[in-house]
Amino acid sequence: MIPLDRTDPKQFIADFFTNFNDEVVHGGGDPGPAMDRYYTRDIVQYADGVRLDYDRLLAHIKPVRKNLVEGRFDVHEAVADGDRIAARLTISARMRKGAMIINEVYFFGRFTPDGRLAEAHQLTRTIPESSSPS
Repeated sequence: MIPLDRTDPKQFIADFFTNFNDEVVHGGGDPGPAMDRYYTRDIVQYADGVRLDYDRLLAHIKPVRKNLVEGRFDVHEAVADGDRIAARLTISARMRKGAMIINEVYFFGRFTPDGRLAEAHQLTRTIPESSSPS
């Protein structure tokens, strides 16, 4: 990962999620080594109030790999302050059985100097497929 202090925050977060998805979710084999490139071992992520640590995030990859056909990350805005970034983005996911799931995400994260995610708080809302946030 390119460190946060060397890129535009909007591009940084778009690259982070897109590259993680390509490498870890769509990659083959053990996702652990690739996951280590994106997350610290002591990561704590709260997603809609649910606390996820490294092991829970890693366990989440298997069902996502099985069911996700494609994903897209559209970052609408992002700002950074030191090692922290706040972003609003839309995740569009096409599932194996054909469903399209679209979530607007409000993301607040802290990154290490080498670009790995150390802490995150996310709030999401599902939006109808026929509409999209601006």
